[in-house]
This record gives sequence, structure tokens and C-alpha cells, in this order.
Amino acid sequence: MSARTLIWQAGLGLLLLGALAWHLGAGAHSVPMRSVLQTLLAGGESYEAAVIAEIRLPRALGAMLAGAALSAAGALMQGATRNPLAEPGLFGLLAGAALAVVAGQSLLGLDAPVLLPVLAALGALGGALMVWGLTAAAGGGAGMLTPVLAGAAVTAFLAALTMLLNLLDERGFEDLRIWLSGSLAGLRMPVVAIVAPWTLAGLAAALVVAPKLTVLSLGDEAAHALGVPVARIRALALAAVVLLTASAMALAGPLAFVGLTVPHAARLIFGTGYARLLPASVLLGAIFLLAADALGRTVIAPAEVSSGILTALVGAPVFVLLLRARA
Repeated sequence: MSARTLIWQAGLGLLLLGALAWHLGAGAHSVPMRSVLQTLLAGGESYEAAVIAEIRLPRALGAMLAGAALSAAGALMQGATRNPLAEPGLFGLLAGAALAVVAGQSLLGLDAPVLLPVLAALGALGGALMVWGLTAAAGGGAGMLTPVLAGAAVTAFLAALTMLLNLLDERGFEDLRIWLSGSLAGLRMPVVAIVAPWTLAGLAAALVVAPKLTVLSLGDEAAHALGVPVARIRALALAAVVLLTASAMALAGPLAFVGLTVPHAARLIFGTGYARLLPASVLLGAIFLLAADALGRTVIAPAEVSSGILTALVGAPVFVLLLRARA
């Protein structure tokens, strides 16, 4: 690992700590940094300590896990498909996960927190398979825009079904409305504890796959010639993407463009080698969502702007720029 890479990674680590401190102190009720540090190091029984421990710390941990998960998922998808536009939102995984969670809760009464990532994983896998099927039916190799268009069609279809279920169960929709906007509001530590193993398992699988994705970028034939089991690596990458997408959905709902924006930002700094790119994407994703959630809590305080709105505002222009660059 080069000195430049070490310096950048150390800088990202410090930036992550700074973003965490800002997140814990920011909000409608601002908490001084001294109180934040005192609560983290020694606890306390004050009102500020309760706000940090019961509300803001679970939310901060959730933001870091969800941001890291979606960023890693996007990087994996871009490497496994060799498509720079690949990410969970554009390829139907988020819409599938949202539909599965809403259907499970409104139709089957499956609202236990432990079932959230399970439902989200099943839905994400279903969305991915639908996009893959449409892409294959359209000729598969018709270019990088074919799966994007298939993803747009699947996302629109699944979102319509989700809205239909919400209209049929308005009371349930009120419970899910904020979550469906991509928000960490109301997140508590028991849910974080349930979802964290899913995220860590997905990240572990991603780190195992990462070095092989660099070889895959040379093409399937070259990868086969170098001894890389292409089908097995893609299957493991898909499993990791499903785990990561499900955990992020369970924590924060659908957050569009995180998996697109962050890996491309990491490429600008660390290059295209996945052994460096993936860890950098994980750190940048955690920082990005921490900052988005903290900003959303402060920009119109005491009201909030959902993190999903802010990530879309940042990610949509990036998507357009990527399209123009490859037109």
C-alpha cells in the first residue's frame, strides 16, 4: 500500500470521526462537543446525555452502517457488471426491498424488527432477478443503458405496487411513510443491533470478492485465463449486494444514488483497483450519510429533511454527468 493511499485513508478516518461528532451534536437541540465527548466516554444522566445515548447514537450508527452498505453494494455491482451506472436504486433492488417490507407488514403482519432485513433481502433479490430477466430478454449485451432502462421499468412497476398497498392500508402507510422517504428518524439501538450482523457479513463477503473484481474488469475471457471463477465470483458479489442492500433498507429505507455517487468519488481518489476502492467506498459512504442526516436535521430545524431527499439531490446530477460522459 502506497504512502499516498495510507495518507488518504487516515484522512478519511479522521473525517469520519469529525462527521460522527457533528452528527451527535447537531439537531434542533444543539449539544456542545464537550457534552458529546463526556457522554461517549463516561455516560451521564443529564437530558443531553439521554438525547445522545437514546436517540442520536443509534441514528449515527445506523447512518454509518447504511452508508457503508450502500456504497459497498454500488461498488460491487459496478465491478461485477462492468457497468459504471450500476447501483441498488437504479437496478431495482431498493424498490423490491421496499415492496417486500410493505407487503410483509400490511398483508401478513410481519412487523417484528428481526424480520425487516429478511423481507428486504427477499425483495432486493426479487428486484435484481427481474432486472436481470428483462436485460437478458432484451439481448443482454446491448450496452450499459439496457440494464438501467430495465431497472427503471422494474422500479416504476414495484413502486406502483407499493403505493397501491399503501392506499389499501392507510394506517400502515402512516407508520411507513417516513421510512419510505429514506429516513433514519426513530431508529433505536435494538434495530441497529439486529441489522449490524447483516451489514458486517455483507462487507466481509465484499472484501473477499474485491480483489477478483479488478481482474473481472479485464473481461470474462481474460479473467478465466487468469484462473478467476467468474460465475462464482459474480454469485458471491450478488449475495453480498443483497445482504448490504437489505441491511441499509432495514435501517434507513430507500436511499437513492448513494451506491452510485460514493464509489465514483472514491475512484477519483484511490483509482480503480478494488482492493483499495472498496474500503475507501465504505468509509466515504459512512461519512456521506452521516453528513446528509446531520444536515437534514439542522437545515430547517426543528423540522427534518429526510436523508433520502438529500442523497437524491446530490446523486441525480452525478447520474446525469456520468450519462453525458459516456454518451
